[in-house]
Amino acid sequence: MFLGRRLIVGKLELQITDVLVLGTLAVFSILALLFHVDGWQGLLMKNLGVGVLFIAAVSVTPKIRNRFWRFLVRVASITLSYAYLFGAVANLQLIFHSDWLDYLVLDFEQYVFGVQPTLWLQKYTTPWLTEWMMFSYVIYVPMYPVLCGIIYFTRGELPMEEYFFALGLTNVLCDIGFILFPVASPLYYVPEIYTVPLDGYVFTYLGELMRSQLHYAGGSIPSPHAAAATIMWVMAYRYHRPSFHILTPIILSLYVSTFYGRYHYLTDAVVGILVAGVALALAPLLMRAWDRFVERGGAGLFFARAKEG
Repeated sequence: MFLGRRLIVGKLELQITDVLVLGTLAVFSILALLFHVDGWQGLLMKNLGVGVLFIAAVSVTPKIRNRFWRFLVRVASITLSYAYLFGAVANLQLIFHSDWLDYLVLDFEQYVFGVQPTLWLQKYTTPWLTEWMMFSYVIYVPMYPVLCGIIYFTRGELPMEEYFFALGLTNVLCDIGFILFPVASPLYYVPEIYTVPLDGYVFTYLGELMRSQLHYAGGSIPSPHAAAATIMWVMAYRYHRPSFHILTPIILSLYVSTFYGRYHYLTDAVVGILVAGVALALAPLLMRAWDRFVERGGAGLFFARAKEG
């Protein structure tokens, strides 16, 4: 069972999710420094700034007595940190490989399916189907905090922190995948093969806005959308069944939308789901290990039990 221990360093109370965020920022900074990636000085400064802001949020959150505002500060600091880490890994993707490995994915899918799945789907592309797929893809963004709020206000703080940690672990595993197996994604690697446009309406516009403003070449395998959505789906099943039933058709459509919308290859989505499964298996083990570490004094530091509500 997740006990939610907090490690107290001075006046700062650190939970396992906080350590995950700060540790990932530190690792990204070390990699940028070691490999001198493009813009590494700026990346170091931004990582430092985000780390300071995150620590400030962690410091102030326990002092907020109002439950809603405490929740809001917590969910904002965690969600925005995860979003930042997704962008921060962009320039680190080619530190081990000199070029993108999309050709391996394309060859693999051609061998397995006899066609390129994202190209094959063009025959079924219509504005209304595109709109539904883009809705499923875009709704992922508000799903992050909304499901968190549902879990927090119906089940309490500890389930929310379990949700946060599982999401964070999944995101970090995806970031590792981007570095170990960098894939640019279809519209960055082979945009010329698509002849049918992705026409739609409001959500199609928002989906393309996400592509142009938030996405970059890479960040493809494992698919963070498919991975994180799987965590949300499982946590909804665990803690709020009505949300699970509502999310089921959206999550299933989201899986397809990742490659229908040419954000990813089909392989990326499958690997994303598998990575979520690994994270769900590892998360309880790591959380129990964290609790044991804190209970033993955390390398000489004091500890406190996380409080409900």
